[in-house]
Amino acid sequence: MTNEQRKILVTSALPYANGPIHLGHLLEYIQTDIWVRFQKLRGNTCTYVCADDAHGTPIMLKAQQMGITPEEMINQVHVEHSADFNEFHIEFDNYHSTHSPENQALSEEIYNKLNQAGHIKTRTISQLFDPEKNMFLPDRFVKGTCPKCKSEDQNGDNCDNCGATYSPTDLLSPKSVISGAEPVLKDSEHYFFDLPAFQNMLKDWTISGSLQEEMSNKLNEWFEQGLQQWDISRDAPYFGFKIPNTEDKYFYVWLDAPIGYMGSFKNLCDKRNDLNFDDYWNKDSDAEVYHFIGKDIIYFHSLFWPAMLEGAGFRKPSSVYAHGYVTVNGAKMSKSRGTFIKARTYLDHLDPEYLRYYYAAKLNNRIDDLDLNLEDFAQRVNSDLVGKVINIASRTAGFISKRFNATLSPVVSNQALLDEFVAAEANIAALYEGREFGKAMREIMALADKANQYIAEEAPWQLAKNEETLERAHQVCSMGIHLFRVLITYLKPVLPKLADKVEQFLNVELKWADINNTLVNHEIQSFKALMQRIDMKHVEAMVDASKDNLVSATAAAKEEKPASKTNSEIEPIADTISFDEFAKIDLRIARIVKAEHVEKAEKLLRLELDIGSETRQVFAGIKSAYAPEDLEGKLTVMVANLAPRKMRFGESQGMVLAAGPGGKDLWILSPGEGAQPGMRVM
Repeated sequence: MTNEQRKILVTSALPYANGPIHLGHLLEYIQTDIWVRFQKLRGNTCTYVCADDAHGTPIMLKAQQMGITPEEMINQVHVEHSADFNEFHIEFDNYHSTHSPENQALSEEIYNKLNQAGHIKTRTISQLFDPEKNMFLPDRFVKGTCPKCKSEDQNGDNCDNCGATYSPTDLLSPKSVISGAEPVLKDSEHYFFDLPAFQNMLKDWTISGSLQEEMSNKLNEWFEQGLQQWDISRDAPYFGFKIPNTEDKYFYVWLDAPIGYMGSFKNLCDKRNDLNFDDYWNKDSDAEVYHFIGKDIIYFHSLFWPAMLEGAGFRKPSSVYAHGYVTVNGAKMSKSRGTFIKARTYLDHLDPEYLRYYYAAKLNNRIDDLDLNLEDFAQRVNSDLVGKVINIASRTAGFISKRFNATLSPVVSNQALLDEFVAAEANIAALYEGREFGKAMREIMALADKANQYIAEEAPWQLAKNEETLERAHQVCSMGIHLFRVLITYLKPVLPKLADKVEQFLNVELKWADINNTLVNHEIQSFKALMQRIDMKHVEAMVDASKDNLVSATAAAKEEKPASKTNSEIEPIADTISFDEFAKIDLRIARIVKAEHVEKAEKLLRLELDIGSETRQVFAGIKSAYAPEDLEGKLTVMVANLAPRKMRFGESQGMVLAAGPGGKDLWILSPGEGAQPGMRVM
């Protein structure tokens, strides 16, 4: 590995701006952040950019459902994504949005260059059209009966039952997911990128070492099948950038999404004098550009993206690195089991550096799925970080502070052992560089075992009891701190906040280049607990908080088919009231615009309810049954003329109606299709 300073640009795949970040997403951002922090720690110029993927039909429809503009929705999501990433210590140099002037300008520039070079084609195609919503339907918004196995309620492009793939127009009895209407075929002129024109270039690029072997093999299958022209246009209504010189055609989200990498970097360059956009993206650039992605989007990043860049005269990525999916306890993430865990739910219960370390300990440079086994997660963090690494400092620092004026010995008691720790640098650096984080963690923990063995054999707590061996105790404890400093430096890309605490404790900045330096006669601060052990009760609380109780209840009903409630289990009807008494209750349809947890409230969620003429704040005791993000956009029924109630969290301006005995068995009332906020319930 060269020691010359490198110029590197790194990106992660852009998270879609219509939902929260979850632990599956975080694998990629943690992997990328560790690699970037390592590069910076080694002295390289490494820039890490990302952005929200903010365009497309799903975002347009969700915003309509919420009663806000797409711009308002993506801005809200941007704030939430940024907060989650920040608290997981994902250190972007710039976190932007694809709905930006930089991205629009670059998308139009690339399109125009492709068009001028003859790489854009047009032709008329037939698509399914929703006559009620007056819009063409993407594949995911059509459902019907599989044309192969005749299974009902299957997606527009593939069957979950038999695995068949097909065109939405092949579906039997198709229905629009949006309106429920039967779609009709309608012709429209579409714009296509001539991907087959780049097949030879792409074949050469994919075997040039820019991709992992598994990716190259998969792409070879696509080459054998023959590349097809890529549809890059969508018809209005659509939330995105309009194609130049058209009235109702928009760029398909996957055209401008990867250009968002360039847009985010351009936005950063415009804010900083030390970065030049052309130095990184020109054809003759000597910079390195790396994309970290999930295996589900290999096709876009290894075929469409490099072909677009080539056709428009820009440089191609140095490498595209793909990773596998996250499973939890050996299975696909599940809402009913509470293993579909959102970043915010995790942060409510556990230290983010626990997850950073666990992912690092299991990551390699292949496209393998990673299993987050929650028991192993707790055991490994407790054993490796608390029981091995931090244990070194906790066993030695107290003696130095109390008996030796918080100053390390002028003597290095075991130079050979320290040299062994320092000599491991080259191998650990190569493992970080090659994204073999799991192997790097094993190397570091093996060194931690040697440090603990050295301290146990020397037993400084015994040496300190005798005046004649007191200085030896000083040397042994100081040696422990020297070894601890080296280990934390190796772990700094994975555990940046722990490293910050250690830097304060040691009164020194941990630099990779200084690993060989020794802190003799160096004053340290009093040792404070650096990390707590994971208590499984916090893990269990996180899982419980993640459960989607509606899904769970439905699944349980299908699997167990319990008997219906007997009459004795149902609450008796209340006393009769007059019609006039009932008429005083003003029930209104309300849309849940926002839902969030209430700090220090065990049962309450704070809801913002749109009732047509105004927005009300209501505190509802439904936290045990609903996650806030699952409520937003839903319609429900509220008592609108209930006297406001002052609570210590704020004023509750009404009541949401719900059914069920309480706890997890609680369901808010939902009106039928066609109801609108503000309508009175009669």
